[in-house]
Amino acid sequence: MWYLCVFYHRLLDYRKPEFESLADLFRAFGDKRSSDFNTQDKVLQWRLPKHHHPDSPFHFVHLPSEDVARNIANRSILVKGIYELWGEGNDFEELEEAVKSYPDERKLPYLESESTFKITVDSFGKVLSLQEQNERIQGLSYIPFKGRVNLKNPDHNFWLMETDENETNNGLPPVVKRRIFFGREIGGADRKLIPMYQLKTRNYLGPTAMDAEMAFLMANQAQAAPGKLVYDPFVGTGSILVSAAHFGAMTMGADIDIRVVRDGRGPDCNVWSNFKQVFDGIICDPPYGVRAGGRKSGGRKLLKGIVGPYTVPDDKRADHIPSTAAYTLVECVHDLLNLAARMLVMGGRLVFFYPVLREDGSVETHFPEHPCFKLVATSEQMLSSRYSRVLLTMVKTSFYTEELALAARIKHLEFRENHLKWLENGNLHSSVFSPADAESGDSKVSKESKPKYRGKYV
Repeated sequence: MWYLCVFYHRLLDYRKPEFESLADLFRAFGDKRSSDFNTQDKVLQWRLPKHHHPDSPFHFVHLPSEDVARNIANRSILVKGIYELWGEGNDFEELEEAVKSYPDERKLPYLESESTFKITVDSFGKVLSLQEQNERIQGLSYIPFKGRVNLKNPDHNFWLMETDENETNNGLPPVVKRRIFFGREIGGADRKLIPMYQLKTRNYLGPTAMDAEMAFLMANQAQAAPGKLVYDPFVGTGSILVSAAHFGAMTMGADIDIRVVRDGRGPDCNVWSNFKQVFDGIICDPPYGVRAGGRKSGGRKLLKGIVGPYTVPDDKRADHIPSTAAYTLVECVHDLLNLAARMLVMGGRLVFFYPVLREDGSVETHFPEHPCFKLVATSEQMLSSRYSRVLLTMVKTSFYTEELALAARIKHLEFRENHLKWLENGNLHSSVFSPADAESGDSKVSKESKPKYRGKYV
């Protein structure tokens, strides 16, 4: 059945990936417990209302049942509401005709005298006065409501939503023609989560603490749920794991040297061998050098091969300070992918941020790969006119083998060789904050690459 989905107008690239991840979690594509983890056929059907821009908050989506729609809406962060559409039109006359033609067997159960209801009027691109809202409600007299009005706790919520022509730059996507919708609310996001977990309410914060809204989006992408085990190898102060724990997942985090998973060396390799294929999701924000850089244990002599791997004697462990060296982003991501390939269950998800530079209004579209994973979603968050971060969501589709480990190493070497120089050098900070004319020869950053309406940058 087709439902009307209304998104919040923010983080535009994250809206559909979050929705589709939750649809997969709530079995919108059938029973996910089968052995087939091919995600190519797991695609929702979307369509836009007439005359609407692709970034419009209004979308039609096809879902198998009302229960699935309600579960998605109540769990989502960016879905304002999902509605059973009773009618739509370019004006109120068309709307009335559409509502009257909607099947009575779908309408009458929600219009009975024993039930209570509430009608909410909302608009996009303009503000309606209280008098205008009341006039629109009175205009719905052709709908045979028999129940009582209850504004605080109604049995059924009905919404009248309209968009107006806004081809001018008012901060919103352009709408060519007016459109009016009327429908019954199925469910909506609980936006109380954001103020409840916002960073300013916490007793302790680190320099890279993840924003609460983004942490919940990452948890939804990873499909955190009761009975699942979610891991963050760059846990820091645990901001990301807080969101996963809220959704009922068991969480585990550490700031570890994940290289031991790749090369099997070091005192912790035997420990990790006991944790193969135990995690349902890995969520993290790797250090990429803007607010915090990455360091790895080993020192220069060990990394250059002058000395071999060693174990610190027991009598020196208490006050031992290990040597460290720079940890480039390319190497860090390669180790992260290998760790996830070994430790995730089949169908498990790896969700992590990857930084990119924006040049000429475009963004890098070649991301790290691994033969054990399929990339299912990329969501860009513009942080400035020159710098973005992309949330990558990968699903494990193959078991980890030595042959795939070798193939992953080859892919890593090709990626490191062909990728941008600033990534390999780990010098993202200087690339972002250096003067613009140092790279382009122009002292002014072009504003043509910025979107003409808000939403991409927040």
